[in-house]
Amino acid sequence: MLNSEKQSITLNVNGENHHLEILPWVSLLDALRERIHLTGTKKGCDHGQCGACTVLVDGKRVLSCLSLAVMKEGTEIKTIEGIAENGKLHPIQQAFIDHDAFQCGYCTPGQICSAVGLLNENKAETREEVQDLMSGNLCRCGANRGIINAVMSVKQMMSHE
Repeated sequence: MLNSEKQSITLNVNGENHHLEILPWVSLLDALRERIHLTGTKKGCDHGQCGACTVLVDGKRVLSCLSLAVMKEGTEIKTIEGIAENGKLHPIQQAFIDHDAFQCGYCTPGQICSAVGLLNENKAETREEVQDLMSGNLCRCGANRGIINAVMSVKQMMSHE
């Protein structure tokens, strides 16, 4: 039998605690968008296939549509709204602007969160590896070349620091 009782949880999102009363099957995506009102994270396919809902959980890329909110209590969640710090764009955000890495913009929040997570992982060295590790984030407009250029430019900048 399903537990239809709401559960009290606290989610730390972008450095702020949010106390929620939610049903146990509410996705992290729906909690972020509908309960916390952070609508930058997009609902694309709702099946984990497009990456539009990508957020960072403890610095790692997570598909929020496939994650239960109750399972993320005690973690640090960062959405697109929390990527910039102190009014200054994250280098990936600036690189997306510099490399024209978006068109319609719908996938951009997930792409940026995924790119930040990719940099945190420090696994990709080559353009092909970046392309492969970003392949879970789809851009239906075809901005993929600009996205990969943006990530590569930040990787190069980081390697010179």
